[in-house]
Amino acid sequence: MIDLDRLAQPMTGDGCRAEPFTETHRDALKAACAEDNEIWAIYANNFGPDGFDASIDSYVQNPRNRTFVLFNGDELAGMSSYLGIDEAREVLEIGGTYYRPHLRGSGFNRRVKDMMLERAFASGIRRVEFRVDSRNKRSQAAMKKLGAVREGVMRADRITWTGHVRDTVLFSILRDEWRS
Repeated sequence: MIDLDRLAQPMTGDGCRAEPFTETHRDALKAACAEDNEIWAIYANNFGPDGFDASIDSYVQNPRNRTFVLFNGDELAGMSSYLGIDEAREVLEIGGTYYRPHLRGSGFNRRVKDMMLERAFASGIRRVEFRVDSRNKRSQAAMKKLGAVREGVMRADRITWTGHVRDTVLFSILRDEWRS
């Protein structure tokens, strides 16, 4: 059984932390997401200045999601979510992840993903998925470094906010594989 309450609680990791998104975070997170307008072209949703409010609202209002604001020490660093929580299958996706440009390649992703994976598995999840746009080579490399298994490509999987028909690379980590 999945402990949904535990899944939604604040988290702390190695020099990082995650707080559930609240309206008090909106303006600062919107400003952080505006630091790299070009990146949103390879995301399924637009969290850039013109699309941030509608996108964050759709994430937060979905009862199968839990969206977090990420911090590197005390600095607002970005966001990530547990998406599509499926209690019957004990599966969720970690996605909608964005880091401010100066944190990319710094090891922050590993620390955040470790924290989020630990919480997911401790909350009763048995499988965590990562869905990456096939054009996003940086994220695919990060998934491999994390130890996620590349399961394949879902061809023409979704239509992004730009109208691009996206091929999605599916990665996963099983609870039994984590930390082994």
